[in-house]
Amino acid sequence: MKQADEKVAEAYDLGQRFTEMVRERQHESLLPWLEDATNSGIDALKQFAKGIMQDLDAVTNALLLPWSNGQTEGQVNRLKFIKRKMYGRANFDLLRKRVIDNPLRWEPG
Repeated sequence: MKQADEKVAEAYDLGQRFTEMVRERQHESLLPWLEDATNSGIDALKQFAKGIMQDLDAVTNALLLPWSNGQTEGQVNRLKFIKRKMYGRANFDLLRKRVIDNPLRWEPG
């Protein structure tokens, strides 16, 4: 597909660059990537870059700083999932019992 369509190749390359930037926490690559995405002519990437620009400080800090709220977000997601499974069937007491009886199994590593 990359050989058949120039836009697909460009989108793939930008996607790969973004993934590497996030994995390697290369905050210095963010602004050049945003400029390239904005100038790409690919609407989805332009919108994505625009969204990042709206909260540039937070995105830069996420790439720059060692802290993460991933554990907190994971717990919130788990609670919402359990709550959705119970929709309309019970009250807070049952939710509490299900959350306590199903602890998140997490091993550092």
